[in-house]
Formats: sequence, C-alpha cells, structure tokens
Amino acid sequence: MLAGGTARDVASAARRPQASDGRVERFAYRASDDALADLRRRLMQTRWPEGEIAQDWSQGVPSHKMRALIDYWANTYDWRRIESHFNSFPQFRTEIDGLNFHFLHVRSPQADALPMIMTHGWPSTVLLFHKMIEPLTNPTEHGGRAEDAFHLVLPSLPGFAFSDKPTEHGWNMDRTARAWATLMARLDYSRYVAQGGDWGSFITTRLAQQKPPGLAAIHLTMPQVVPDQMPATLTRDEQRAVDQLKHWKEQNYAYFLQQATKPQTLAYALADSPAGQAAWMYDIYSNSTSDGRLYEDAVPMEDILNEITLYWLTNSAGSSARFYFEQLG
Repeated sequence: MLAGGTARDVASAARRPQASDGRVERFAYRASDDALADLRRRLMQTRWPEGEIAQDWSQGVPSHKMRALIDYWANTYDWRRIESHFNSFPQFRTEIDGLNFHFLHVRSPQADALPMIMTHGWPSTVLLFHKMIEPLTNPTEHGGRAEDAFHLVLPSLPGFAFSDKPTEHGWNMDRTARAWATLMARLDYSRYVAQGGDWGSFITTRLAQQKPPGLAAIHLTMPQVVPDQMPATLTRDEQRAVDQLKHWKEQNYAYFLQQATKPQTLAYALADSPAGQAAWMYDIYSNSTSDGRLYEDAVPMEDILNEITLYWLTNSAGSSARFYFEQLG
C-alpha cells in the first residue's frame, strides 16, 4: 500500500499484518524518518506557478495562502504528534470480501454502551474522528452521562489510508456497506447504530437500506434529500437549498468530476508532489464552511495538515479518487 520507496515507507508496509479467514489483527503505524525527510525535501523544492489573476479564491487557492501552508507544513508542523496520539487508540486490520480493512475499535468503560460504526468521507480519513473518540466513549469525563456512551468502530474506506487499495472494480458504497455489516458481526455486535458524513452518509444510508441484522438506527450529517426530479413549485427554504446546490455544482464541482472520470490522471500529479496534494485538498477544505470563513478559521491548521499528510504518506490520492469512479461507474 505504501508504494514508492522510502517516501512511502515501504518497510512499514512489509510489516503490516495481512489478516484473513476472519482474523482480526492488531495494527499500528509509524512513518519512517526517511519518509518524513523526503516529504520536507519535496516541500522545500516546490516549483511554484505564477500567481492567480484574482483577488480571492475564485481561481483556486491564492498563491499567498498556498505558500503559507507549505511553509508551515515544511518548517512547523509535527506529524509525530498526531501519529502518537492516534496510536494510543486500539487499531486493527481484518480481511472482508478479499480486502484488508483498517479500523479503530475503542470500547467504552461503560460495559453496556451502544456500539456505533462511524464512516468518514473525502478528503478525510479516520483522523477526522480523533477528537471525538474520548467524549463519545467516556462521556462522564467530558460533561456527559454514562448512558451517552458508545463503543466505537471507525473503519477506513477502501483505498483510504491504511485500508487496502482495491485492484478490481466494484468497491462502491453498496459493497462497502455490506463490508461494514460483516465487520460489526465479526466484532460480535448484535445491536448497533451507524453514523456518517460525506461518503459516509451515502454508505450509512445504503447500510440502512440493506437492513443487516442488528442495525437499529442511523445518523447522517449529509442526508440525501434532493429528489432526482425537482417539484414544479418550491417553498422558500426548498428554493434556497436548490440555489445552494446549483452554486456548489457551478463553483466547487471540479474535484468531483475529475475524480469520478479521470482518477488515474490526477494520481500522477498528486503522488509526485506534496504541494499538489495539499492544494487539491486545501481548496476543498476552504470551501466547506458556509459562513464565508476559511476552513482554518474554523478548524486548526494542524487538523488540515494531519489529513493531507496521511494521504501523502500512504500515497492515497489515486486510490481514494477511484471511490468516486467506482460509484459513478
């Protein structure tokens, strides 16, 4: 999975357990010093394009914002901090339907906590959940009640980070949802709930539609409520939602079309250039808030770079983009 020599930590990949026959293997990740040194070297040698002909984000990430991001990534950001924190949680790998999946399985101190599987999307990884794990599993230590506790299962999507990269067609949201049902059964959860955002919302919806034994309820942060055929008459709120969707498709849809149609072409650029990988994801992050703020004004720069760095270290640009291709295929 970590192809590309020391820049992709081949040694770590060789030590990765390949679970099969329903076994669940422990997992931990440590990027090699060579991989991190190679990343910094590439960042310091970034070949910059000319500046944009705009005063805003209308042509993409402004050059002054991009230069600031790369400078911070190369000279201030510390991957080892999030790596150590993430490895403090129990992680595993197991084979399902021919693919080895990575997941966190964090049980609550409350023995009768409700099991919940949570699914991330793009451009996220399971790192998205790292600040939620302790409040959700141990709510009494964070102002909550014991009955609010969850046992958490947090899988990595196929082709994302530490899950295997599919080598055949078919790993779309339907097949992924079936894999999640298998995972929860393998962990002996006879009753559970599911949560998801972005692709996670689609996968969680499919999971509910498949009605696997034990699934009691779902929660979505991006519910699928837009009909294929719009009604002739809309309320004010409905029209506002339609206008927002239209604006998104006109201004922020390029990444979706590229990844859904030509993921391999994109992969060559992003696998070779960490600055390219950062720009591709940074643009999406900064368009993700609805109140006009930049993403880093709402979420720390560290969190943005945690995700970007994990995509880089695991060389996941192409394999994660192919999830779009498989879904539209």
